[in-house]
Amino acid sequence: MSTPVRARRLIPDEGQHLLRLVRRGVHDSVRYRRALIIMASSAGTGVPAIARLVAADPDTVRDVVHAFNQQGLAMLAPRWGPGRPRRITDADIEVVVATAKTRPKRLGLPFTHWSIRKLTGYLAGDYGHQNPAWVPARAVRIGRERVRRILHEHDISFQRTRTWKASTDPAYDAKLDRIDEVMSRFPDRCFAFDQFGPLSIRPCHGTCWAARKHPDRLPATYHRTHGIRYFHGCYSLNDDKLWGVLHEHKGGVHTQAAFKTIRAARPDGAPIYIICDNLSCNTTPAIRSWAAAHKVELCLTPTSASWADPIEAQFGPLRMFTMANSSYPNHTALARALHAYLRWRNVNSRHPDVLAAQRRERARVRSEHHHRWGRPAETPAA
Repeated sequence: MSTPVRARRLIPDEGQHLLRLVRRGVHDSVRYRRALIIMASSAGTGVPAIARLVAADPDTVRDVVHAFNQQGLAMLAPRWGPGRPRRITDADIEVVVATAKTRPKRLGLPFTHWSIRKLTGYLAGDYGHQNPAWVPARAVRIGRERVRRILHEHDISFQRTRTWKASTDPAYDAKLDRIDEVMSRFPDRCFAFDQFGPLSIRPCHGTCWAARKHPDRLPATYHRTHGIRYFHGCYSLNDDKLWGVLHEHKGGVHTQAAFKTIRAARPDGAPIYIICDNLSCNTTPAIRSWAAAHKVELCLTPTSASWADPIEAQFGPLRMFTMANSSYPNHTALARALHAYLRWRNVNSRHPDVLAAQRRERARVRSEHHHRWGRPAETPAA
């Protein structure tokens, strides 16, 4: 008659260790089940009863008991199989990342950007039968999901491209330094001016609250017969006031008229400073003569750096709250809406929605520079 399978007598340390594992429970299911089998078997419980207790096959219980009798507590740790050998090496991953960041045109392929399917096919050499030049230097056979995971792990995502344009103004730093100086030293006498437009009479998409699956709809128009207008905006940095008027054209006469309203905002005759871009209609001989006679200094922004004008951030809320989600019948109605918003905005200049829109616009126009005036961050001395 065969001897029943039973775990040997436990020593105190083994018993305490197994008891802790059993009380710990679900933290480690494999160790928990094996510890439970050994404790039950050591206490004299039969194999069939233990199998019902742990919902396992009796042969599994016997294997665990025999392993404990031979190896002791070392058998509690599961020995997982190594799994399938790794097929993608670190060098293959570098090839995938480098290829994803390379434009297909540079590799001779007839498209401008990769899709996951195209990238996977090119890496595997599937395009070589169409053109020998489309064979990669190192072929990598890899699945699309694995490619997606590799790109995600290396912080590579599918994004829209953006344009950039660097200023070539030889007086770039001098102009920005002057703008910094007048804004910090004379904030109560510093103003900003710019033209906002062109503004046309057409439906402008936007966002609003509406019933689900029933969006607010705007009429579609294809005949633009009202022409365009430009908003000539003036901004007082000290008072945080914005005002302006619509004109059909951008001309020196209109700019000079706007400058006169700025001069009228400081009737004490003290010198004032107007920050504006270097558009030709802002620096006509008539304007320069008038500015010299009325103690007005024009602080021009560098070429291709109109983002340095403080009024640019004010146009973001103007666009969001008067142009977006609108369909004005004519320019008269548009002008009324603009001036109604300006009256509300000047009373509620610190409204959270206005400030948030200004931040978004400021981030948009200066996103390429990551610095207040677009200069590279200074490297600290070693």
